[in-house]
Amino acid sequence: MSALDPVVFRQIPVIRQIILDETWLEAERRGCFVRADDRVVRENVCRVVLRIGAQLRETSQRAVADGPAKIPHSTLPEAA
Repeated sequence: MSALDPVVFRQIPVIRQIILDETWLEAERRGCFVRADDRVVRENVCRVVLRIGAQLRETSQRAVADGPAKIPHSTLPEAA
């Protein structure tokens, strides 16, 4: 895997959201503030990523393979 793997970059926002969600859920369970680097939060994030990892990778690979959305020339704004 290259350090600049575009598939990994596609996965980062999803993993960030998982961290936010698990942090919020753990705070709700405990009834107090919980940091994102809490041991229980990390364990839960790992479980979620392990459970969905293959699907996340496949989805990201397809998105990268499809490439960026192509905008037809006629819909581009005119240059000033």
